Amino acid sequence: MNPSFLKIFFLFILTTFVGCKKNAEISNAAKFKISNSIQYAKGLEIYKYSGFSVLKVKNPWPKANKDYSYILQEKNGIIPDSLKQNTIIQIPVKTIVVTSTTHIPSLEMLGVENTLIGFPNLNYISSPKVRARIDSGNVEELGNNQSLNIEVAINLAPSIIVGYGIDNNNSSLDNLQKSGLKVVLNGDWNEQSSLGKAEWIKFFGALYGQEQKALSIFEKIVKDYKSTLTLAEKASSNPTVLSGAMFQDVWYMPQGESWGSVFLKDAKSNYLWKDTKGTGSLSLSFETVLEKGQNADFWIQGQFSTLDEIEKTNKHYTQFKAFKTKNVYSFGNKKGKTGGNLFYELAPNRPDLVLKDILKMVHPELLPNYEMSFIEKLK
Repeated sequence: MNPSFLKIFFLFILTTFVGCKKNAEISNAAKFKISNSIQYAKGLEIYKYSGFSVLKVKNPWPKANKDYSYILQEKNGIIPDSLKQNTIIQIPVKTIVVTSTTHIPSLEMLGVENTLIGFPNLNYISSPKVRARIDSGNVEELGNNQSLNIEVAINLAPSIIVGYGIDNNNSSLDNLQKSGLKVVLNGDWNEQSSLGKAEWIKFFGALYGQEQKALSIFEKIVKDYKSTLTLAEKASSNPTVLSGAMFQDVWYMPQGESWGSVFLKDAKSNYLWKDTKGTGSLSLSFETVLEKGQNADFWIQGQFSTLDEIEKTNKHYTQFKAFKTKNVYSFGNKKGKTGGNLFYELAPNRPDLVLKDILKMVHPELLPNYEMSFIEKLK
């Protein structure tokens, strides 16, 4: 037989066998695949296979131009060759570094806060449980999110580092990856729906092999949120609401499609800037806000702690009806012992509590015995 023909025939058999083997691996894994288990979050997808899961983060920051896939490998799980180019993480993770206070509540709710060994700027953390670990020396200070202490992080050698970015430029995370540490991006902050943010507990559930517990926690949050929505339908009025305050001669308040605006709408209140487009912040002059919001029934902000402080800061604030009627509320008063803001830490994870707080604020008759979790009326 022609030697050239034998060579071609051998290569054909070899490539066919290798291709079939790879296809068989993928096919075998796919037999156990379930559909994406995420319902509300736009930037997260989780696919479960036999022996591993695929965790896909789609929008870690606004206008991100790529998806990030992570393979969560269970003990003795077999990863197909086609997926081995992705970051592979052994689960359940044993130790973790997180970089946002919004990550802390998920660890607590899953009962794995004792695996936290590092965090940037420890003073921001409000959680009493985690603060106790900090005081005991079990959680290391890592500096700032955009300039993490690389040496300390490497010495800690966590199973994973959960990072986030406001864009594609985070040299600290890049350097940690180059040092051999596993970095996983989290995009919970980029979600705009209240339940979408809260659903990121499933991200941590997958990392700890606690998918069912995360699902159970989230389903209860959804149920409670929806029951409060139903209660809000009983409201007989639609009070007007002003938000934000001045900072360096500019009044900042949420745009009409933002996370905060949705709560005001769901609580059956009339946020005066609800028709503005966008999910960020409006930057307005005092005169513009006064013209439109002077007669608002309620004013909610996070900058001031007392009515006296408001008046001393700017006497023109006293022109607002909400100030005169003492209907000014703050989400910034409840803090941890080192000054961390409880609202910023826990509220994204517990939209059910936020909605109840706002409903209590604008329609107190519907929740006569409810005590607010985050918001306080100023005195």
